[in-house]
Amino acid sequence: MNLSIIIPLKDEAESLPELCAWIERVVHREQLAYEIILIDDGSTDTSWEIISGLHASNPRIKGIRFQRNYGKSAALNEGFKAASGDVVITMDADLQDSPDEIPDLYKMIQSRQYDLVSGWKKKRYDHTLTKNIPSKFFNAATRSMSGIRLHDFNCGLKAYSKKVVKSIEVYGEMHRYIPVLAKWAGFRNIGEKVVEHRKRKYGTTKFGWSRFINGFLDLATIMFMGKFGKRPMHFFGLWGTLFFLAGLFISIYLVISKICNPEYAITNRPAFYIALTVMLIGSQLFLAGFTGELIARNATERNNYLIEEKTGL
Repeated sequence: MNLSIIIPLKDEAESLPELCAWIERVVHREQLAYEIILIDDGSTDTSWEIISGLHASNPRIKGIRFQRNYGKSAALNEGFKAASGDVVITMDADLQDSPDEIPDLYKMIQSRQYDLVSGWKKKRYDHTLTKNIPSKFFNAATRSMSGIRLHDFNCGLKAYSKKVVKSIEVYGEMHRYIPVLAKWAGFRNIGEKVVEHRKRKYGTTKFGWSRFINGFLDLATIMFMGKFGKRPMHFFGLWGTLFFLAGLFISIYLVISKICNPEYAITNRPAFYIALTVMLIGSQLFLAGFTGELIARNATERNNYLIEEKTGL
């Protein structure tokens, strides 16, 4: 199987026949062995009936149906599990991503120059207030925190080597940060390609303002888990120790002041309560680190490491 094309969707019955026919024309022209995996994320229209009909006419078109809406990340994760192609391409079902981009994306991965190629919708047709400005803000924040120099992390049109999609898990709202997940999994060859962005032909967008808050929380989660997921004591223990020592030094200062001046009332000073609070916070952070270590050491995947290749074994 040369190519797996994963398309998450919700209530996109109108666009599916046109999208699949367009993809088929492109892959047939390129003479690629392919599969199209459509993930119905709890649609309430006739999307599943359309998918079933498309599969009946072309067995290479496959479908996965969720019982309810779980979100784009869950849909992509299931698609990654099911994909069998050497190259995996994801795209949206609303016809805003052009299937004509597939051959170039495929070749960029096949050349082994890149593990992941992310599309960049340099010219957009979205409303400026609700899409362009927030997207630029989030992309700048993600570039700064992750060190990955991409312009459009949230572009649905991406290409991956098979090894990438089988090595990462996407959940929550983390589909926006798949390049970050890939980097933390050890895949450093991440590229970018300017792609065509088309006006929406059918229906309306399925994403609201809540995605911005959820996106930032998930980015913080990715950055923390990537650095401290297998060694939480290095984070909580460090800060716990610093807080505890700060409180201890303040307490020593107060005790010395009391010795030098017996009339000095320690409990009447704000520093006493600050020291007490800081020491309690430090102790709690240290205990959180111990608890995290116990969980990490007993996790079944604690020693799951990605191996590039072996020889002589």
